[in-house]
Order: sequence, then structure tokens, then C-alpha cells
Amino acid sequence: MEHRYLGHSGLRISEVTYGNWLTHGSQVENDVATQCVRAALDAGITSFDTADVYANTVAESVLGEALKGERRESLEIFTKVYWATGPKGPNDSGLSRKHVMESINASLQRLGTDYVDLYQAHRYDTRTPLEETMQAFADVVRQGKALYIGVSEWTAEQITAGAAMAKELGFQLISSQPQYSMLWRVIEDEVVPASREAGVSQIVWSPIAQGVLTGKYLPGQPLPAGSRATDEKGGASTISRFLADETLEAVQQLRPVAESVNLTMSQLAVAWVLQNDNVASAIVGASRPEQVHENVGAVGVRLPDEVMTAIDEALDGVVERDPGLTARNAPQDRPT
Repeated sequence: MEHRYLGHSGLRISEVTYGNWLTHGSQVENDVATQCVRAALDAGITSFDTADVYANTVAESVLGEALKGERRESLEIFTKVYWATGPKGPNDSGLSRKHVMESINASLQRLGTDYVDLYQAHRYDTRTPLEETMQAFADVVRQGKALYIGVSEWTAEQITAGAAMAKELGFQLISSQPQYSMLWRVIEDEVVPASREAGVSQIVWSPIAQGVLTGKYLPGQPLPAGSRATDEKGGASTISRFLADETLEAVQQLRPVAESVNLTMSQLAVAWVLQNDNVASAIVGASRPEQVHENVGAVGVRLPDEVMTAIDEALDGVVERDPGLTARNAPQDRPT
């Protein structure tokens, strides 16, 4: 495993982060989830990403239990706040001071730790003044409950404003967690340049496009049984945008490209996002331990220029690049 610095901080995280968005507490049983975490640790992964909303708080509990007994100082644990959890009352979502302060305490209890290394705003809250949110994060850091602060799916303008305010308040905003893959490149034109200027790195989710970039989904063929595309608990809705036959046909053109550099298609996808020097880590999930070991095979790989060109040529016409999608996909009101 190799590690990269996160933003302008001194924190180093593993190039592959293990995430449990659609798996722990939802898609897989707890014993399998624990096996996947053990596989991540065995592979040298030290960074683990979760959120209070995943499986309505259960994912945090499962991850905390799976990491029990590990040396805390050897891990980087990330979680998030924004979406509604629990009974979903009027203050059970958003980035108000009340919700942030209550949520960090609940997350720490579920994770079984005194602090998280990175606490992230899961979305931007248009209903709460940015000053209120950032002051709450500053207090969370000063109380020692989080070491660093990050955001997820914020626009370039929001990242710039948030980083500037964090600096004024005496703490660091060091990370952005956006969707990023060969097929979804909307952060490249605006978010990445703004992040570089602000001293923020990307920790990207869905680098394999919900599994589409593994090549297992074939154009004109039934969806594989037991795959994320058949999961009605959330997986099917998130992957649907990538299942058009035109996209699946283009993805199949990547198979010989991957073979030319002795990588599997999923390894090629993870290696591709890690080529971006503003990306500190790629988040991968797993429903089986062997998936973890496969994805870690992308660590340290540098793709030649001709391979990067071949990827662009194969996917020409099916790549989403519109930077406006970050804002358009964001909630405009608090969830209830």
C-alpha cells in the first residue's frame, strides 16, 4: 500500500480507502462485512470511510465493531453529516450547529472511538449560513472529536468559500469527496482547480462507476443476478445512469486496454482516477473479500500516456463532463 498527503495537511491516507456505503448493514451480512474489513487491513488499507446515513446509522456500527481491537493510531476513520437519520425530525438533517454537534457525538459512539480523523459535510446546506456550519466544525476540531474537516459534492465556489472561512476560524478544510471515474469527470474543469488553489485533495467515490467499469454488465444482456444493478435497497437507482447499451459497449472496448498493461478492468479504473494528482485516494467497497484484494492491485500503477489516450478513445461520446451537474444534483432543501 502507498499513502498520499491529504490537501495541505500533514495527514497521509492510503491510496485506496475502504468504504461501506451500500454494503454494511444493507447488501451483505455483518460477518461478511467484517471479513471485507479484515481483507482491507490485510491489504494495507489504513483509511476507512462511512457516514451516519449509510443503512440509517447501522453501517457506522458495523465498521466500528469490525475495527475493534485495531490500534486506533494506525487507522484513518472518516464519517459524514448532513442527511436525515433516526426519526427524521425537523433538526435531524442539514448542517445546523445543533445537528452537527449531536451527530458527531452519535457517530463516535457507534464507531467506538473518541475521535474521527476526518469529519465531512455530506452535502452543502443551502438553509444554514455557512458561518454557522464552519463555526460548528471549528468547535468539533477544538474539542478533539475530529482532527480534520472535509466536504462531499460541494461546488468549486462552495469549496473556495468554505476553505477561506475555515482558515479564518483557525482550522483546515482539507478534502472533497466527489464522484469521479472514467465515465463521470464533472469535477475536472472547476472543482479540481479550485481545490488545488484552496489546498484541498479529492477522496473520490465510485471510481469503478458502481461496478460498470468491471465489464460485467454486457450490452443487450440480462443484469447479472445478485449484482448492484438488481439491488432494490439503493444500488439499482445509483447505477442506472451507466447502464445504457451505448455506454456498456464502450466499456467493453477497455478490456484489451486493461490486458495490455496486465490489469483487470476494475484495477484499470482505480489506477485511472489515481493518475489525477489532486486525488489522494479512491474509495472502494466490497461484498466479497477478494474484491478488496483485486482493487488494491491498482496501487502504485502509473498508466502510460498511450493507455490514457486509448481509454479516452474507447469512451468517446459516453463520458459525462458537465461541471454544472455538481450543483444540479445537489439538494436545494434539507431532506426530511
